[in-house]
Amino acid sequence: MAITTTWSINDMVRNDSDGGVTTVYWSLVAQNDSGSESATEGGKLRLTPNAGAEGFVAYDSLTEATVLSWIYDSLIEGDETADEAKARIEADRTGKVTAQIARNSSTSSGKPW
Repeated sequence: MAITTTWSINDMVRNDSDGGVTTVYWSLVAQNDSGSESATEGGKLRLTPNAGAEGFVAYDSLTEATVLSWIYDSLIEGDETADEAKARIEADRTGKVTAQIARNSSTSSGKPW
């Protein structure tokens, strides 16, 4: 049974004056094929935009891929790369879904009458 992971940007807060994003709300959902089991990770990334800095991207020019890269970078632990951080979080969520499926497949509910 395959488990898929889906990263999403749920909302963003920006400065009206320069389009700098100050807060990103994100989530990751890991779900089995049937959709009966899932595990979610989410968070809020606070940013301090500087419109004069090199690499600044204003709100109107952002892509989902750019914002997700900010999330992956924020999840880095130790000397891992952003891709490794992303994989670590996905593996953790996938493990939780796998454990839920195992628990639910070995239990039943109902009444004996």
